[in-house]
This record gives sequence, structure tokens and C-alpha cells, in this order.
Amino acid sequence: MILGLETSCDETSAAVLSGEGEILGHVILSQDIHRVWGGVVPELAARAHLAVLDDVVDAALAEAGATLSDLDALAVTAGPGLIGALLVGVSWAKAVSFALDRPLVDVHHMEGHLFAPRLEDPDAEPPFVALLVSGGHTLLLDVRAWGDYRLLGRTRDDAAGEAFDKVAKLLGLPYPGGPEIERLARDGDPARYRFPRPMLRGNQQPESSDYFDFSFSGLKTAVSIRVAELESAGQLDAERAHVAAGFQAAVVDTLVSKTLRATAFAGVDRVLLGGGVSANRRLKTEMSERLGPAGRVLCASPRLSLDNGAMIARAGLFHLSAGRVAPPELGADAALAFPGLRERTS
Repeated sequence: MILGLETSCDETSAAVLSGEGEILGHVILSQDIHRVWGGVVPELAARAHLAVLDDVVDAALAEAGATLSDLDALAVTAGPGLIGALLVGVSWAKAVSFALDRPLVDVHHMEGHLFAPRLEDPDAEPPFVALLVSGGHTLLLDVRAWGDYRLLGRTRDDAAGEAFDKVAKLLGLPYPGGPEIERLARDGDPARYRFPRPMLRGNQQPESSDYFDFSFSGLKTAVSIRVAELESAGQLDAERAHVAAGFQAAVVDTLVSKTLRATAFAGVDRVLLGGGVSANRRLKTEMSERLGPAGRVLCASPRLSLDNGAMIARAGLFHLSAGRVAPPELGADAALAFPGLRERTS
């Protein structure tokens, strides 16, 4: 059995997995305090992890019918993320690993999201193109094998999830913004306000530096200008759902279009969606429709799309099976490099 810990942002999570990847126990505790401030406050996040991590682990072990001494290994998110929050999980895992004399595996947070669909779908195996979209990252990868990742595109500024949160705040919606935007957009007309599709032009070529990359700061600015106009005219309340729908349509169209460029470039017809934004229903539906009946969209359930300990444990199992364990001097790294990631050369 392996225990996975996730404390990179504002979810404290622990999971116990069997050697085959079966989830035996899994607890996710989200921090509601950040809703007061409209975004994650790093110091509060770290303190909240510290206060509840013992209880979260105990609950996951109890659900699995196990104790700490039953564990064969531990896995922990070592980065990227909020450094204070990461340090809570890494320090806890290192102490228990040392006390029990069990191996410890350090896991990259986004590689964890890459493994999340595999927990529920045995067909979620490479090769595929992976679109990893979260509050802090937007990555487009050509995945030929686990541990072998070719970077095709990344965001140059705001991540997709960050854009959702910022636009939600503009519209007076609570944090986190992604689910709130999606909920409001169901009552809106996405064609009423057509916002720009950033870095998406018909004359781009695969060799262009922006062919696969993303940028969402300009889209956020366009929405901000529209919201200010509507607010000045006293029309924002009546138009809020339409603005949300138009914004969501622009983000989804951009993400799907760039991903389909990647599938054509990589010569695959399977797309894996990972990260919190992958729970967006419109994204999953449009990706599936535009990929066509011959393609396949691989994605985790909404619960496993969140930051969670089960995906960290599953990625840890992969690295442990390859004989890779963390060194005794392991530390947290807010800008941890993605393991096995290589730049596109052609």
C-alpha cells in the first residue's frame, strides 16, 4: 500500500492505494476560508494544512482499514505550488518515512493530474495528447509513454483556471470561479458576446512559436472592458449570464482548437484531460464532438479532477516501480520542473 499526500494549494488530501492502483481510502478537505478574500491566501492555506493534515491522513487510513505501519511507501507533492503549503506535506511525509523506514517518492503536481484518469479507466494509457488545465497551469503534451513527455504548448501568462477565477470576480461571483462561471453560463447565450480567441489564427503553422501556446490575459481584459461598459449602462445584472457564456465559449474553443492541432501533429486520436478545469462539462463535450467518433476523450471524474491525494499516490506508484525514490534532503520547490519533459524540436 502507498499513501499519497497533496497540499500544494487549498486542498488537503490523503489517499491509500493498493499496489494495482485501487483506491482503498481517500479524503479531500477543501479550505473555504479563501472565499472571503476571493482567492487563495498562501499563509492561510499553509496554516490550514498544518491544522488538519493529521486528521485527514487518519481518516483516509481508517477508510482503508489500515494503519501507518501497514504502509509500504509514501508519495507527496513536492511542487509546483505554494511553497508554505508544499512544505507542510513534504515535512510530514519525510518525518513519517524516516520514522517507519519506508521509501518516499516526490511527485510533480501536474504529473499527478496526468495519472488521475488512469485511476478510473484502464484504457487511459499512452499514447495520447494531454491537455492539463488548472488554476496555475495550462500545458499541452505529447505523451508517448509514462515518464516520456514532449511539451507542445503552454500558457504565456494566465492559466485557464486563473482566467476563470479572475472573470468570476469581475462578474461578482464567489471563489473558486470555474464552477460558478459554468453554472451561470447555462442560462446565457454564448453568441451574444463573442470574445477573442487568443493566439488562435488561421494562418499559423506548426513551426510558429505560438501555434500550440496559450494566452488568456487579453481575453480577461476584453471581458473586463465589456463588464465595465455594461455596469456603466446599468445592464450588468441582466447580461451577466451572457457574458459568462461568451467567456466560457472563448476559453473552450481556444483549448479545444489548440488540442486538435496537437492531435493532428502527433498523429493520435486520443486526448487526456487533466486538472481542475477538465471538470468543465462544455470542455469535455466540445472536445469529444470535435474529436469525432473515431477519437476518445480520457478524463477523470469531477472528484479526481480536483487536487487530490489519489492521483499523487498513483504517480508515486509509477515512479516507485521504476526504482525512483526521493533523496533524504528532499525539499519543496514552488517551481519544480516537470519530470521527463522535453521541449519540442520539430
